[in-house]
Amino acid sequence: MPSRPDADDPRLGDVSEGRILHAILSRTSSASHALIGPGDDAAVVATPSGSVVATTDTLVHGPDFRLAWSSGYDLGWKAAAVNLADVAAMGARPTALLVALAVPADLRLSFVERLADGFRDACDALAPGCAVVGGDLTVSDVLTVAVTALGDLEGRAPVTRSGARPGDVVAVAGELGHAAHGLAVLFGRFRDGDVPVAVDPAMLAAGESAAVAAQLRPSPPIGLGAVAASAGASAMMDVSDGLALDARRMAAASEVTIALDRETLGDDPERAIAGGEDHALLATFPADALPPGFRAIGRVLPRGEEDLLCDGSPVEVSGWDPYRDWDSVSG
Repeated sequence: MPSRPDADDPRLGDVSEGRILHAILSRTSSASHALIGPGDDAAVVATPSGSVVATTDTLVHGPDFRLAWSSGYDLGWKAAAVNLADVAAMGARPTALLVALAVPADLRLSFVERLADGFRDACDALAPGCAVVGGDLTVSDVLTVAVTALGDLEGRAPVTRSGARPGDVVAVAGELGHAAHGLAVLFGRFRDGDVPVAVDPAMLAAGESAAVAAQLRPSPPIGLGAVAASAGASAMMDVSDGLALDARRMAAASEVTIALDRETLGDDPERAIAGGEDHALLATFPADALPPGFRAIGRVLPRGEEDLLCDGSPVEVSGWDPYRDWDSVSG
């Protein structure tokens, strides 16, 4: 049965849409690029370069997050971070977020307030000047957060997946495999049968705490997207579904072979190759153009029989596919 109403923290089904929206929007900071923010039929966002980078991502309770493990703050932070990373991967600076929420009526108002705090703090930390400028709110049995992110290229050409050329250096900014480690900890340690249970921080070792934090609140290097573009990156994308899967996508789009060096992938190369959700930036550069913040992990070769090699050998298909992998996380 739903819990009894609490005057200090009511269920969403017991308050008006206007109060919920006020609770959210009063907690988000104004974007410096917003000429007109929340409160009208639409926001107006300045685009000095004349070009707008736009992306969208949806997080659904079940396949994308679990309330047993994620607080409202965690969810807001992560929903912001994953979209900011997509904007950065085009070489743009994020300017604004639009957030559509489908929320159960028995969820508490404090949850969406903390969700708004997560959005605000992620933007402030990862992409100063970017903020939530509007969105939508509806009721649903399944908590869903859909975010549209906008960005400004500031006069630069967009960096796509299809520009890698033989002779380029393959490089990455950010961590690889940490979020996958965190997810493994959550599924391995915090399940009672098939049901996720709340995380007890006392059960986590230091390395596990950092890994779980990387899964619940990723901190991709958003500012380095523009740095990479200015340095002459020939191709770039964010690593959301795992290095192997995303590098293969870049290789296919660029009609090249990407060759990784295992020794550059850290203490756990297999997890770095297969893991996802760190939202690191994968990029290729001319050999003499690698900027600070990026580290070389391989090279671009002419197109061969394989899209992706590691130490000269083909890499098994791996990474997150929601249709292929849903059974492994459902329940």
